[in-house]
Amino acid sequence: MGGASIAAFAGLSRFASVAAATGYHNQVPGYGPLRDDPAGLIDLPSGFSYQVISSVGDRMDDGLTVPCCHDGMGCFALDGDRVALVRNHELLPKERDRGAKGPIALAYDRFEDGGALPGGTSTIIYNMRSGRVERQHLSLAGTIRNCSGGVMPWGSWLSCEEILTRAGEDGVSKDHGLAFEVPISATGLVEAVPIRAMGRFNHEGAVIDPRTGIIYMTEDEKDSLFYRFLPDSPGSLHKGGRLQALGFREQPKGGDSRNWKQHDIAVGDLRHAVWSDLDGIDNPHNDLKNRGYAKGAALFGRGEGIYFGDGQVHIMCTSGGAAGLGQIFRYVPSRFEGQSGEKGEPGRLSLFVESDDRQVLNYGDNITVAPWGHLIVCEDNKTPFADNMLRGVTKDGRVYALGRVRGGTEPTGACFSPDGRTLFLNIYAPGKTLAVTGPWARVVQAGSPDFAA
Repeated sequence: MGGASIAAFAGLSRFASVAAATGYHNQVPGYGPLRDDPAGLIDLPSGFSYQVISSVGDRMDDGLTVPCCHDGMGCFALDGDRVALVRNHELLPKERDRGAKGPIALAYDRFEDGGALPGGTSTIIYNMRSGRVERQHLSLAGTIRNCSGGVMPWGSWLSCEEILTRAGEDGVSKDHGLAFEVPISATGLVEAVPIRAMGRFNHEGAVIDPRTGIIYMTEDEKDSLFYRFLPDSPGSLHKGGRLQALGFREQPKGGDSRNWKQHDIAVGDLRHAVWSDLDGIDNPHNDLKNRGYAKGAALFGRGEGIYFGDGQVHIMCTSGGAAGLGQIFRYVPSRFEGQSGEKGEPGRLSLFVESDDRQVLNYGDNITVAPWGHLIVCEDNKTPFADNMLRGVTKDGRVYALGRVRGGTEPTGACFSPDGRTLFLNIYAPGKTLAVTGPWARVVQAGSPDFAA
């Protein structure tokens, strides 16, 4: 049987027994077979439909055009009817012609001729009641390869650069690999001020635990670390803080979660967290992860998607696992997270899913959690001729197909509306943003209801 190795979402004390009992599972039917999309964009189950609400090249309200390469995205409630979607554009300096067209007043970095670097974010104001876009505008400019980020509860999107380009390289004048804050209250471009205390590395995703104000971050490297940022003043990230990396108490000289060379961590296994302070976080030599590992931090296989829900952090490792097809970890913070008491009662990391079948899960990237508790995974696989899938993962770790993206591109930026009725989703390139609706409350496991929306 092919499938994903499983451990349940159930309480931590049950992890080992549940994992041993369940072993490997095939896919489950989910919402049923996918139906071919006549438009050739995304196949969805019967009863589901989508609306394209924004496309690359559209003229925005600020006079600029929508940039290409839509990646991570966050959804924010504005009022009873409207939401704000802040959308990353993962563009390199050489992709200048795919950026926003028009004069850009504010930018973090510019080329010698004065043009802004093409990466950044755009913001969409969408009316849920009318199903119409009320406004679009560029909101962050002059950055590079804005891959993912995270929603902050005070109304900001963290947009993170997945690059380590130095000043003087590729025509740029500043160092990159930084995180930027984009308030949803802005009606135009924000001043692009990097949050330097959050470190310079190949940033991917970021989530916050609202109980503590601690931010957890992933790094897209084959030998990446898992980071946390302890702000000096929660909610005011520019005031500084401490950057730390996760290690395993069971492997004090640096653990390896990837299972590439040997089976270091089985599905359902627990590791107890040890967090180490990192120095030299401005990282002028592009070696932060190497120095962190030397201090005892654990390695992960391309940490990408990350989401906080139900008091725990879900982490997608795109190329982790013995088959190199992806792992999903779950981190449960300590009651004393970030305080001295966590040494006696540390946070705990467990392996929830490890794929051994590319037909079940193949290079998961962005993730979100649905209102009914399922993980929603966007694939970014490199398998020739294979379509990238939108997958659901049930509370007991079984996987189902939710969508199939056509044309050799990938789904990105999945996030739900506050009422749980609409899934917003990006198509990476040439670049579209969709609003997907359908019978979310339908039973998704054969034999018994799994949730009710």
